[in-house]
Amino acid sequence: MGEIIKVGLLGIVGVLLAVQFKGQKPEYGIYMGFAVGILIFCYVLRQVEAVVAQLDLIQTYLGGASSYLSILLKVIGITYICEFSAGICKDAGYGAIADQIEILGKLSVMFAGLPILFAVIDQIQSFMG
Repeated sequence: MGEIIKVGLLGIVGVLLAVQFKGQKPEYGIYMGFAVGILIFCYVLRQVEAVVAQLDLIQTYLGGASSYLSILLKVIGITYICEFSAGICKDAGYGAIADQIEILGKLSVMFAGLPILFAVIDQIQSFMG
């Protein structure tokens, strides 16, 4: 819980600094927001390492279905990267590019999840046939 508070405070301080710089030189505000975003992203990557270690333990219990876990991790990565990129683009004033990144993320998640859909369809067909 303390780590979440630290990240929240980092974000708030970063935004306050960016607002201060934005009044004088708007590009500095964007750079400041980008730098704080990168710091938070690096922190999240450290946390992901801990989650992946726990998921490795879960994978031993899944046996042959461990490919579903890798799909889950891929989808989580896609959504985080797309949200992060789109947020930076929106902050910089490029909403149209942010929207395109979000669409790409949604399509990528859909395509990444297709193997699970096919597995469900196969299971349904095996029950009916």
